[in-house]
Amino acid sequence: MSEQPWVSGGASAPDPNACESTVSTPDDHVIGIAEYGPGDGIPIISIHGTPGSRYGGPPPDKPDLYERLGVRAIGFDRPGYGLSSRRRGRSVADAASDVTAIADALGLDRFAVTGGSGGGPHCLAVAALLPTRVTRVACVVGVAPLDGAGLPETEWLKGMTQGIVDEFTWSMAGEAVLRPELERLATADLERVLADPTNPLGETYQMSKGDREIMARPEYALRMQRLIQEAYRCGVDGWLDDDLVFVKDWGFDLATLSVPAIVWYGTDDTLVPPSHGRWLAGNVPGALVVAMSGGHLELVNRAEELVVWLIGGDAPNDAVVGAVR
Repeated sequence: MSEQPWVSGGASAPDPNACESTVSTPDDHVIGIAEYGPGDGIPIISIHGTPGSRYGGPPPDKPDLYERLGVRAIGFDRPGYGLSSRRRGRSVADAASDVTAIADALGLDRFAVTGGSGGGPHCLAVAALLPTRVTRVACVVGVAPLDGAGLPETEWLKGMTQGIVDEFTWSMAGEAVLRPELERLATADLERVLADPTNPLGETYQMSKGDREIMARPEYALRMQRLIQEAYRCGVDGWLDDDLVFVKDWGFDLATLSVPAIVWYGTDDTLVPPSHGRWLAGNVPGALVVAMSGGHLELVNRAEELVVWLIGGDAPNDAVVGAVR
């Protein structure tokens, strides 16, 4: 994989706190991995948002979280991001085979899985398709299905900030329309994040007041800088394919999900509106639901509650069973 000519600074410095490796899948794709916490800890596989990368780690204000709870946190680049090779025409359901390859390579029999934002549908696919291996699944500010399988288009787009509406409008028009727009946005993202990591998004991606406050924290901003640089290491293929998969059938039946699940969403979220969270709350079988008073990034303030539940602990105090209307 080589960097695209439009990329400026599209490869980050390695995360000094991560143990990094790559895995080859049976169909000869490469997947980049970053691990945090003790190697013999309880495994949690984390699926990043859109755009994103394998880099995550414990919340900046609780750097010892994984060691304290005995958690082995494993992040990976979805195809087309970071160190992972592109898989043309992939679906949301294909995340299950990628996670299988990772778990097999790392010697993991059972594991919890979580996904945020664009990673939300992917973690649900993993849980639905690997029920004997996934212990618990957490979908955080995840996108709901579109049209026949989920929300009608007008409701699906309602409440999204203009930049997200633009992305999905281009996605529905196809790759030829979407690619040049994402290349333009990625170039601007990289320039912004290198100049001021507290403000990596453009003016059309208006976020809630709480989200802006989180983005302004220097330690979170530096993490975002690394994540964004790595997301565009080899171009926009990962971002492009993500946007395309969200506007087509996910490739699996959500109703078949049988492992313990929890759905988190932000009541002030402008990137993935609360209507998506409410739909998932009512359609993920048996799910616990947490309606956070905050925006897209609010889980940063509640990460320990999520991790505790994923490793078998109690649900957050404000979690309820079933749909939140």
